[in-house]
Amino acid sequence: MQNTRLNRVIDVLSEQLGEWLQNPWRRISLLIISLLFGSFLGGAISTIAGQAAEWDIFVAGLLLVLTEFVNWIVYRGTRLVGRSLWIDILNCLKIGLIYSLFVEAFKLGS
Repeated sequence: MQNTRLNRVIDVLSEQLGEWLQNPWRRISLLIISLLFGSFLGGAISTIAGQAAEWDIFVAGLLLVLTEFVNWIVYRGTRLVGRSLWIDILNCLKIGLIYSLFVEAFKLGS
């Protein structure tokens, strides 16, 4: 790739973002935000899919496939070194989504 000004700006910004995210408190806050967004996403998906009863089975299958794909990405190797921030964010998003779907199921069951 050529070393253009745009490439240099993108490289510098990505390095600064990486250094900014090295702080553990910022990492934890991003993980909590992704967990809460996953919870919101689960409520939104169950509400939207519940409106039209014809989407229920398709959405359930799609969520199952996406959840298993995220599990495969997160737990496929035995790494003793810390994982990437993006993988942890994806895992927290998945956990929030599954938790929200369980809460919705309990609300419907009561």
